[in-house]
Amino acid sequence: MNHETRLYLAAHPFAYPLVRLLARLGPVVRVPGLGVVVNDAATARRVLMDPRFRKDGPGSPGELWTPVLGPSVLLNMEGAAHAALRAKLAPLFTPSSVSALVADVLDRPLKELSARLDGGERVDLVDAMRLMAGSVICRVIGLGEVPAERAREMFADGERVAAMVSLRTRRLSARQVVAAREVLDRIGDIASAAYLAEDPSTVMGRMRSLGLSEAEARGAAGAFFLTGTETVATFVPRLIALLHDHGHVGADLDRAIEEALRVTTPTPVMLRSVAEPATVGHVSVRPGDRVLIATHNCARAHGPFDPSRPHPPELRRLWFGAGPHFCIGYPLALAEIRAVAATLLQHDLRVVGRRAARGVLIPTYAHLWVRKA
Repeated sequence: MNHETRLYLAAHPFAYPLVRLLARLGPVVRVPGLGVVVNDAATARRVLMDPRFRKDGPGSPGELWTPVLGPSVLLNMEGAAHAALRAKLAPLFTPSSVSALVADVLDRPLKELSARLDGGERVDLVDAMRLMAGSVICRVIGLGEVPAERAREMFADGERVAAMVSLRTRRLSARQVVAAREVLDRIGDIASAAYLAEDPSTVMGRMRSLGLSEAEARGAAGAFFLTGTETVATFVPRLIALLHDHGHVGADLDRAIEEALRVTTPTPVMLRSVAEPATVGHVSVRPGDRVLIATHNCARAHGPFDPSRPHPPELRRLWFGAGPHFCIGYPLALAEIRAVAATLLQHDLRVVGRRAARGVLIPTYAHLWVRKA
């Protein structure tokens, strides 16, 4: 059993074997209690591009997150309102703007990380990534530069909310909604203060200058906080472990990142609600049905980790969505990943210890210790 499989089994000991079993049942299969499961990348992309399959109906992400985040945060929107809000936010996530933000926030942490490795120290990449991902999201929501412990606390807050969700969760309980709102209301208050300060050098200040309302800025900050920390923090240790385990440390960085994203699949499952009669593959669906895209199955069908192999068009970045719902924060995530990975790979690293995390939504390491060879 390889290390990636161990991570999935540690995170989802019952759901993960079920998801992998479903991959053997065909490209599309109706499963009582789950919905219509899609295991094929081309079919999944067609569903994601089709407006009849929505994010704001029964069994969709909207049903899960609207009670916590409110009705207008991209995660749970469709149609003209979604397109309008996305257009307002898009200038914040150009490659140049996010690269500048990441370079500014991570300059000191990356220099300190390099110094620790050069000094022969054994470094826990999981802890290092919690610090760096937390620092970036603090800057995005309006906190500016924060002490290391504050950045770790912010990451832990987001992790606690994400841990409320499993692969089987349809909606949060009343107690979970209250707990999640407590965290996200604090994030919203920070974002509102930065928004009202009207400082154009901050992300929230720029939101105001771009025409977003205070409510939209608060909602966006909550959504970015919820989705933008764990993806990066969990991925980089897995990337380094994959390169180490498969002997590809010298691979082209961009191709290695894309291939590692395929193997790790940051969004292992995507949900859509059927709004109009349609077919998914050979399966007929009707309004109210839930479509569960097993993104992990779609991705893993392409084979084991191999950065030299290009991805087919139907698979390309499928784990970040497609069409109007392609992840708006992808440029920021990629900028963070590239900055940290490029720094780490300047050193001849070896993995000297690891431990899988349990009770998490996104499979990851609880610890991944590396040291300069």
